[in-house]
Amino acid sequence: MTDLPSRESSASTRRRWLGLVMLSLGVAMIIVDATIVNVAVPSIARDLGLSGTGTEWVNTIYALVFAAFLVTMGRLGDRLGRRKMYLIGLVVFLVASVLAGFAPSGETLIGARLLQGLGGAAILPATQSILNSNFRGRDRAIAFGIWGSMIGGMAALGPLIGGWLTTYLSWRWAFYVNIPWGILAIVGTWRWIDESCDEDARAGFDPFGFLFITLGLASIVFGMIEGYTYGWTAPSEKFGFLGWTWPLDSISIIPFAFALGFACLAAFTVVEIRRQRAGKFFLFDFSLWKYPAFRYGNLAGSIVSLGEFGLLFSLPLFLQAVLGMSAFQVGLTILSLAVGSFFAAPLAAGLANRYGPRRVVTLGMGLEAIGIAVTAALLSRDLNVLLLVPPLFVYGLGVGFATAQLTSVVLGDVPTEVSGLASGTNSMMRQIGSALGIAILGSILFVSLGVGTGDRLANIQGMPQSAKVAVRQAIEGSAGQALIGFRNGEVDPALARQFGSQISPAMVAALGKTVAPPIEAAFVDAARLAGFAATGFVLLGLILSLLIPKKKPRGADQDGAGPS
Repeated sequence: MTDLPSRESSASTRRRWLGLVMLSLGVAMIIVDATIVNVAVPSIARDLGLSGTGTEWVNTIYALVFAAFLVTMGRLGDRLGRRKMYLIGLVVFLVASVLAGFAPSGETLIGARLLQGLGGAAILPATQSILNSNFRGRDRAIAFGIWGSMIGGMAALGPLIGGWLTTYLSWRWAFYVNIPWGILAIVGTWRWIDESCDEDARAGFDPFGFLFITLGLASIVFGMIEGYTYGWTAPSEKFGFLGWTWPLDSISIIPFAFALGFACLAAFTVVEIRRQRAGKFFLFDFSLWKYPAFRYGNLAGSIVSLGEFGLLFSLPLFLQAVLGMSAFQVGLTILSLAVGSFFAAPLAAGLANRYGPRRVVTLGMGLEAIGIAVTAALLSRDLNVLLLVPPLFVYGLGVGFATAQLTSVVLGDVPTEVSGLASGTNSMMRQIGSALGIAILGSILFVSLGVGTGDRLANIQGMPQSAKVAVRQAIEGSAGQALIGFRNGEVDPALARQFGSQISPAMVAALGKTVAPPIEAAFVDAARLAGFAATGFVLLGLILSLLIPKKKPRGADQDGAGPS
């Protein structure tokens, strides 16, 4: 009789930790898919005929939909059941992965990535809420540390996995690989995770809030990505959609997109505050921002994400185009980032229990800034990639320290009954940072690359102006990957047409030798600029992290994830 409570406690503990493994599988799957495509983009672009902006949309649409639906999914999980929402998200994500793997066109792939973002939006807040309600004290700090290490580590491992699959199988396997892990997560969740929900959650729906936040974020990201294509102020190309054409000749659609986006976000703020005061169902609880750790932790995390995910988007493009590395070689290079992250994450919980998670988060952001800055400074046309291993390892250490404890900091003072909403808000802020990071740093990279290429080609004597324009367009339209063809003596068809007839192999080789060096120099400058911009975002996040209140570490018997 006396042994029964002990056996029950042991079984309950084992069930809880097995449930954590299932949650980690789901998180790993959606985070890998946020980065796995980066090294596969050149192959996808060649196979499906994607343009430069198309490559950005393949990445950004995932993060954008992720961000737009996170709060809604978190709220639905609180009301309908967090395990149920997690299972729904896993199924949607798996279906979308199959569609992406079989995608016959860029449009289909982007649509499948949109559906993946929807599934991911259901998965992530559910995992946070389940952890928040199932673990306490020191166990909670450890659980969030493991959960955070999966985010940081898998974000770094994504390029390696994607590189191997792309090089030795096909870029389509970057999506097929989700199928066995997703099925395992579904079966394990059904067996080892109990249902939980907020019994006091208010029923209802917030259509205007959802419309405003989705349209607002989509408009801003559209402006960031498409500004270079359609013109930042004056129209450089007419925008059309489903037979409708932008009617103004003096102003581009881009300023209108930004204005619409910010206006929608302002309207969203007003609508949510009014609905909350009126006692109606709402998506976003602005009262949570009264908690300083929640407020400054979210701001710091979202801004740091601008640099983190933006760098992981731009660096593989540079390494493959300028250094001629294969997708797998790029993944091996970035592996040092994953090693640093996995090395740091287990230490983060212990350091947090001793010194407080805020200090661990700040330390991580500082290491990230150092790693990114040194990586950017080292980029050159004749770079020995082994030199990137130490700064990327330091960067990985920073990711491990910061990511593993930031969620614990943000949710530490939030009441459990609204943990789904708070988790959704936290994740939404990070995904907004990710989407904007890819859009902003991608724009910096491609604008600088296009301008730099044009300026350098202008100095080449004897080359027809029409050919110079075509070379620049080929570089801009391929996310810089046309450089590989120029270096190998392969000329873009659009460029060949500028000569009015077929060109001989000798002309192809001569042209490649002529244009490759200036394009490489332009790519170096553009990649460095994007890297230093990423460093600036991380440093801004570090400054904001210093505003998070410091509290004494709590004991294991207290409710919460260690110190916050």
